[in-house]
Amino acid sequence: ILFSVAATYAQSGEITGRVLDASGEPLIGANVAIQGTTQGSTTDVYGNFTIRRLENRQYTIVVTYVGYDEMVQNVDVSGATDLGTIYLTPSMLFLSNQVVISATRRAEKLTETPATIQVISSKQIAELPSFNPGELLARLKGVEFVRSGVVGTGVNIRGFNSNFNAKNLQINDGRYATLIATGLPFGPLSTIIKEDVDRVEVILGPNAALYGPNAHNGLVNTVLKDPRATPGTTFALGAGNQSMFTSRLRHAQKINDKWAFKIIGEYTRGEEFEFADSVYIDRQDAAGNPGPDGTPEGYEELELDNDFEFLKGGASVYYSVNDDSDIILGYTGSNSTYLAPTNVGRNQIIDWKLNVFSLKYTSPHWFAQAYMTTSKTDDTYAIDERTKQYYRLLDAGMSDSEARGEQSYASGARFIDDSQRYNAEVQYNNEFGDFALVTGAQWQRDLANSHGTYLLDKNEEDYIQIDQVGVYAQGEYDFGGGLKATAAFRGDNHEVYGFNFVPKVGLVKSVENGAFRLTYSEGIAAPTILNMYGNLFSGLILGNAEGFTLNDGSAIEKQKVEKIKSFEIGYKGQAIDKLYLDANAFYNMSEDFLSPVTVVGVTTQRGDQPISEVQSGYGVFGGLVATYVNFGQIDTYGFDLGLNYRFSNKVNLDFNYSYFDYAVDEDNLEENDFNNDGEVNKLDVLVNAPTHKAGIGLNYSDSKWFGTVFARWVQEYDYFSSFQIAAETQDLVYRGTPVVEDARSTDTWNYGPLGGFVDVDLGLGYHFNEKFTLSGQVTNLFDAEFREFTASPFIGRLYSIELKINLPEIK
Repeated sequence: ILFSVAATYAQSGEITGRVLDASGEPLIGANVAIQGTTQGSTTDVYGNFTIRRLENRQYTIVVTYVGYDEMVQNVDVSGATDLGTIYLTPSMLFLSNQVVISATRRAEKLTETPATIQVISSKQIAELPSFNPGELLARLKGVEFVRSGVVGTGVNIRGFNSNFNAKNLQINDGRYATLIATGLPFGPLSTIIKEDVDRVEVILGPNAALYGPNAHNGLVNTVLKDPRATPGTTFALGAGNQSMFTSRLRHAQKINDKWAFKIIGEYTRGEEFEFADSVYIDRQDAAGNPGPDGTPEGYEELELDNDFEFLKGGASVYYSVNDDSDIILGYTGSNSTYLAPTNVGRNQIIDWKLNVFSLKYTSPHWFAQAYMTTSKTDDTYAIDERTKQYYRLLDAGMSDSEARGEQSYASGARFIDDSQRYNAEVQYNNEFGDFALVTGAQWQRDLANSHGTYLLDKNEEDYIQIDQVGVYAQGEYDFGGGLKATAAFRGDNHEVYGFNFVPKVGLVKSVENGAFRLTYSEGIAAPTILNMYGNLFSGLILGNAEGFTLNDGSAIEKQKVEKIKSFEIGYKGQAIDKLYLDANAFYNMSEDFLSPVTVVGVTTQRGDQPISEVQSGYGVFGGLVATYVNFGQIDTYGFDLGLNYRFSNKVNLDFNYSYFDYAVDEDNLEENDFNNDGEVNKLDVLVNAPTHKAGIGLNYSDSKWFGTVFARWVQEYDYFSSFQIAAETQDLVYRGTPVVEDARSTDTWNYGPLGGFVDVDLGLGYHFNEKFTLSGQVTNLFDAEFREFTASPFIGRLYSIELKINLPEIK
């Protein structure tokens, strides 16, 4: 008996702990082993583990997880020993089983998500010698990446791109990263810096069931770093051609077991590529006589400023309520000046300020957050319209200095924004045996104010207020044998366009080293505040929140949401030794497209209000209105293929290919003949995407050297977006002008199709030691002349060099 008691006492020790990644997400199924024995454990859905029945002595534990570097730690066991939180670092290559959160709003292995999801890892971000991590989106399959200049990068997913594309939702750490009035992604206005990004998760296809309106074609979720997982100070200095200079700082510190904080800052400046777009103007002299030949003439953009400048800053404080729960208070802000392409020419963005204030609570079962976003600019303007007004004033007899003054903005060129958005969310998740539940509710209030410059507000006191609320729920059941089923739904009620229900269902069958998936999902793209309450160019363009009555008595219905239904099948996993495969095929059915600006005719009313009381330029336009409508039905389909071959732990090869095409009923003129020309063609459906695109990259990384060579091919394709056109010569008429390459097209110049290029990028870096890293890259290595977007310059070679200093945590 005494021997038995002694043996039991000797084995009363245990080791507990929690395993997380650098962003603070739990790593599910991580292996925790006692070195030299068969004893060990695996982590649960919260990252927790326990190893019991240990003798009281010293052990060496090894924590491993596929896609992460292993962690080895010596532990002295005396009774119950808690190791606290263990953070694993992503390995240099091959991240096949990385944990993601975007697909189901809960941590899960990348291979087991019921969606096509791709990850840009912290390693890839850290080794990019650029201030703009968005450049890495060009290396993902299924993503239509465009570079609109030195700083401008944009993404679209699976077709229907435009210069005002609000169909791909972008979020930063669970917060909407979209402008309030236009719904556009922050883009260069972003308030975060590269050094604070842990990873970027990109979902191809709709995910509106969990994230709400505008997670329509896809979702880009940027996950930020937890200061407790990534303490220390990082300082980066970079320079390159186009007079580019950047300096960035991140400092993160764990003060004690309860408190931690981080601060970030960035200053970046440079010059855009030399390019002046053509602006076409109907010129008349003071007597009303036409110009020399009676036709519009092309002029360069007035007072074009190619300089760009970005200033960013922020801070967050983390308080640990207990081992599993945190309260996080944060702020980020930015002030940005640059050139931005739009579908009516370029905008001169001047001192556009964004601020995001957030409060968040996280625990194993509960998540809650509230945040406020503010947007303010006083001097941003449309270069195209200001240029036209300048020449109108000259023709009216004004002097050059007078025409360049305040009157040059009088026709609606200036955009003032003084808007706010309030968001709140609460979420609950739990597991009940083999069933996992996630449910939550979101509330949003938009307060848009343009001081009467581009919205139907009257002055700085007259906010356009719109409320919306959404509820969502998702259940996941594990049948065993590697088979899981997921079902989700979301209900949204919007003050203007009403209630919408969005479902999603999926099956995942895990096999050895991978999983197959089958998913059905729906999505909606919602009209933005600009779509609903826009007031551009003295009321020539008006928002369609209430519908219009034409002078013949017929009605234009108010705009409603665009809908998509999507079927997808895919596989993700290790196909053979050293080869990782990610493949999917999809079929989408879309209807009720949100149209670009279109002329609907002479109107008498907007809603119940006479048009003469709405349209400030009624004396000129006489009720002629361009607005936004719904139209059309179209099916799209395609597939994406991604391969990753690991030659060794230092070298791997990436390859991706995407195919995209569409089918439309050309006999359905009532719904699909958007421009009312009596036939259905590409000018109605506006797919604006290449059929084929591919990329291939060779990557190397060891303890000292790292580098990559990446080549991207994009097939040539035609592009149409309001005033903007990029197309080959063909027997079509767009906005009253024949489609002719390298010629004028009504309001702008048609330089020819987009795409049709091979772009090669080269990067190389060296770690001198743990503190100092020097790296450089050349984008468009062979200086191939190509244009990726309309209202944008031709892209030339860009090169940059960056010194990064990493200082250890202050104890």
